[in-house]
Amino acid sequence: MTVIENMIKILQRYPNLFLIGTGYTLLLSAITVICASVLGALLALMRRSRLHIGKFYPLHLLATIYIEIVRGTPMLLQLYFFYFLLPALLPFLEMSDFTSITVACIVNSSAYVAEIIRAGIDAVDKGQTEAARSLGLNSRQTMIRVVLPQAIKNILPALCNEFVMVIKETSLASTFFVGELMTQYKTISGALYLPIEPLIIVGCIYFILTFTLSKCIAVFERRLKASER
Repeated sequence: MTVIENMIKILQRYPNLFLIGTGYTLLLSAITVICASVLGALLALMRRSRLHIGKFYPLHLLATIYIEIVRGTPMLLQLYFFYFLLPALLPFLEMSDFTSITVACIVNSSAYVAEIIRAGIDAVDKGQTEAARSLGLNSRQTMIRVVLPQAIKNILPALCNEFVMVIKETSLASTFFVGELMTQYKTISGALYLPIEPLIIVGCIYFILTFTLSKCIAVFERRLKASER
């Protein structure tokens, strides 16, 4: 029996598992990106904070330590850390494996989102800030009314690309069998003793998801550039 024939039979026998895996993958990715965007924005603002006690900048220091530690350690290590740590710290919440892994993904992604947002803000011409301040706007008003609206055009495409990256990185969650695509692959390959065919199917699903999103992002970026003209 050829590989193609095996793939067809697997698709006919286990379509629900692939659909469930795709659903969990997209759900985990969406929750991660949405929550990481909020946390990342907070971290970016903390890192730009000039609140100080003498020569000590507490918010800037905390955000920098957080970002550097998260970006400087492997994601799989972080998944293990939160998988074992959260239930031990918060036993009264009875966290599911999916919740623990989701928190770990959010923590990981937020560090990268923070840098995306910070870079987007820094890309805005400093003359815009100086002009706003000369018109009497304070720092908060300048950020909200002048800088952020311009920075969003730089930030949004990068955030969409982060979504694509998160979809691929969720494959690491299969280590903990939380139901996403690679977990379904392990289930099917273990039941049929066929390692290659279900792997090809899962790879095709990942490719379809990321390729489709990448093309949508490209269209979105072109429209953003067209709106600037």
